[in-house]
Amino acid sequence: MSHKKQIFNPNPEFAKNAAIPSMDAYWELQNRAIEDYEGFWKGFADEKIDWLTPYDKVLDESNAPFYKWFTNGKLNVSNQCIDRHLADKADKTAILFEGDRGDVEHITYAQLSRRVNKMANLLKNEFGIIKGDRVVLYMPMIPEAAYAMLACARIGAIHSIVFGGFSAEALKDRIEDAKAKIVITADGAYRKGKPYMLKQVVDTALEQGVGSVEGVLVVKRNNEEINWVDGRDHNYNELITAQPDVCPFEEMDSEDPLFLLYTSGSTGKPKGVQHSGAGYILWAQMTMEWVFDVKGEDVFWCTADIGWITGHTYIVYGPLAAGTTTLMFEGVPTYPDAGRAWKMVQDHKVTQFYTAPTAIRVLHKMGEDEPKKYDLSSLKVLGTVGEPIDPPAWMWYYEVVGNSKCAIVDTWWQTETGGHMISPLPGATPIKPGCATFALPGIMAEILDPDGTPKEVGETGLLCITKPWPSMIRTIWGDPERYKKSYFGDAVKEGKAVYFSGDGAVLDEDGYITITGRVDDVINVSGHRMGTAEIEAAVKDDPSVAEVAVVGKPHPIKGESIFVYVVLKEGHINADIKNHINQLLAEEIGNIAKADHVIEVPGLPKTRSGKIMRRILRSIAKGEAITQDISTLEDPSIVEAIISKAREA
Repeated sequence: MSHKKQIFNPNPEFAKNAAIPSMDAYWELQNRAIEDYEGFWKGFADEKIDWLTPYDKVLDESNAPFYKWFTNGKLNVSNQCIDRHLADKADKTAILFEGDRGDVEHITYAQLSRRVNKMANLLKNEFGIIKGDRVVLYMPMIPEAAYAMLACARIGAIHSIVFGGFSAEALKDRIEDAKAKIVITADGAYRKGKPYMLKQVVDTALEQGVGSVEGVLVVKRNNEEINWVDGRDHNYNELITAQPDVCPFEEMDSEDPLFLLYTSGSTGKPKGVQHSGAGYILWAQMTMEWVFDVKGEDVFWCTADIGWITGHTYIVYGPLAAGTTTLMFEGVPTYPDAGRAWKMVQDHKVTQFYTAPTAIRVLHKMGEDEPKKYDLSSLKVLGTVGEPIDPPAWMWYYEVVGNSKCAIVDTWWQTETGGHMISPLPGATPIKPGCATFALPGIMAEILDPDGTPKEVGETGLLCITKPWPSMIRTIWGDPERYKKSYFGDAVKEGKAVYFSGDGAVLDEDGYITITGRVDDVINVSGHRMGTAEIEAAVKDDPSVAEVAVVGKPHPIKGESIFVYVVLKEGHINADIKNHINQLLAEEIGNIAKADHVIEVPGLPKTRSGKIMRRILRSIAKGEAITQDISTLEDPSIVEAIISKAREA
């Protein structure tokens, strides 16, 4: 049976108390935004944000695409997430932490306040961190990571989190680009019952000479033996005890940077996506309330890592701004067995569960009936993030995990958007499996040709956002021209720059939006977006490699896998090319960049101008017939040679 054509209506009982309880309510909000865009956002900014100084203008478009929101307004994101809740939520659990080994800690809003204040004082007193300084976090999924984020926000420092799976080389690049003053890390953490190390990766990164770094703050988590560099390395666990637990928050301008988060780019150099405070925290809170329908008593669990934007917005900032309980998990949902995630839902009475389609497919494969062994009746909303979810996985998630009662919010958004852009609303939207459905109220999404012409129903085009929104990227750190070119260069409508997401999409006859995937050279492996150029640059560092081309190949679990074509220099032979390349990728980028397929080929399909025809390479990787004209290639015979090599592999 095809599930794609089925429509699943919201649970009527749930809809009664939902923040947006019907499609009529959705269209009322969206039409209000269409008719009075600035008035729409003003209403929510006034309602949701505790302004220290009122703003004087909702939206400044005078220097597009460098938009400014709520100009001259003053706030502090740490206050928005903590202080304002203390009057009525001091004893409520803010962060519910479960370690890999099963250790559990409930951290109330009052405790969170004291710990964030102490860390803020530590950063100021011991390291001299002031407003505008950059602080890089290379942390495991432990509460201290959240304390560090919020402490930076409190004193006006700009944090930049680097995913703990990245290599020393990738970490070094990001530290250098941000010109970070300190690095906060941990000795290590636990994963699948065993300790793993982080501090030694920081040591390796800094050994290569990173002049801006003045100190390293180390949280002792697994108490493994580590190297301490005198004068540079500092023990968090010892220093924190002497710090005062009161630290006044810095008054921040609405457009002051809150954090940088590096994402893969098409040129191979990571891009430092810069988000500002006011617009970002407003949308983080609004999407928590609209998309997940969180209420004060809920326990919200996002399984992402804080090293990605999902962890920023939907583990730390969004849930805490909304005043709910956020579950932070150190381990993996499949350890020690396929029931770990479902046991946690049962034990902690999780109400919203948000994970990636990759995790859903793995959990399904490992234990199709495993969820039935646990009491999952607390669940209200199920979410997916990182890539489109396929209908079969959607159905299992809906029927078995959600007991055919929970809405599934299949969310589309990006690092650059700050929060959800297109998603079902659990109390309102009739859902089609595998479909992102409608743009959220206030978000103006269109599917366009490169020249800005809207696509017809059923025609795939470029997914664009045609009006600025509060949580959008403000610039690329240190490279405003790249910002303009990357996101506003090609798609133009009526003479005004619009945001091009890099994704393709199609509109159906009911107005539903389905995401078709990347239209540029970015591979989405288990929800981790990696630029092919960054992977290719790492492979090219090998002196035996003459040329390399990287494409994505569909994968039943990971969504996409990495497929590498390598041309070796004359006279070089490597019988174990796959392991050799993967070792290089692990060192340069991290284990997440390891390729499932590596084949040595005699050459690459190029046009006479030298452009590599990656469409041909994608077709070969998928095992598809080559239907396009190859006569214009510099050497058409190379295609058959590559196909032959691929068959052998």
